[in-house]
Amino acid sequence: MNDTKQKNNQNVLASPKARKFARELGVDVNDVVGSERLGRVIEEDIKEFVSSKINNKEDVKINNEYEHSEFGEVEIKEITRIKKIAAPHLVNSWKNIPHVTNHDEADITEMEEFRNSLTDIYTGEKKKITPLAFIIKAVVSSLKKFPSFNSSIDDIENGKITLKKYFHIGIAVDTPHGLMVPKIRDVDQKNINQLSYELKKVSKDCRNLKIDKKEFFGGSITITSLGGIGGSFFTPIINYPEVAILGIGRSYKKQLFINEKFVNRTVLPLSLSYDHRIIDGAEAAKFNNDLKDNLGSNFAYKLAI
Repeated sequence: MNDTKQKNNQNVLASPKARKFARELGVDVNDVVGSERLGRVIEEDIKEFVSSKINNKEDVKINNEYEHSEFGEVEIKEITRIKKIAAPHLVNSWKNIPHVTNHDEADITEMEEFRNSLTDIYTGEKKKITPLAFIIKAVVSSLKKFPSFNSSIDDIENGKITLKKYFHIGIAVDTPHGLMVPKIRDVDQKNINQLSYELKKVSKDCRNLKIDKKEFFGGSITITSLGGIGGSFFTPIINYPEVAILGIGRSYKKQLFINEKFVNRTVLPLSLSYDHRIIDGAEAAKFNNDLKDNLGSNFAYKLAI
């Protein structure tokens, strides 16, 4: 079967496992030439397809009329392997998903006071739990009210989506090798202590490249935080095949008008990017409003350790 016939054949032969693998990498299985009998596509074919896209210089349009080195000293460095792998995935997500981003701010004053007051009941020492652990729990609470945010579009032509009954939250981890997004599994069944421990563990495993590649798949929604670095609002790219991603900026003090007077509060910038094919603007605004309520004055105490 030649390349043209393979690409035009919407009923390309491939196992469900291979199709799932292709979807997770953002690859249209119909674009892959199968190496098995009758053109059947296997996982190795998909890997080679992605690799060829990364290494194929013809896919890169060079518009520069001059070389950079003509204007001064330069240094050529290899792109890290993690970034090479992520590149086609990000391009596919940005090109094929109609992104819209809803920006908002959450008042986390009471949450921060509660978090900073936590101490170990045995030693009396202050507990070091990051705001991200609370944010994860708040997001899962909102996912339960808005299940379309915990879905994937697997068959857009026939109008089918997959609604996930599990709550596996992707966490963007900055590493020397590039950005990695492992999943924290079954968040709805874990308390703040457990989440705090797992966040530290997966971050360390990613930085040391000791995490199983399976942990990068099967997510509900992704959270990417710039809080430890800086910045406020941005436009995060959806981690396909998920349909939404939440960006968190650095919290800061702000005067809000409450009960007829201005008071100093701690606010958290929220940037929610969503797939407009399945989520509309009104639903995204409602999700953010619910998330803000979850991070508000009462929710932190419901998550007592």
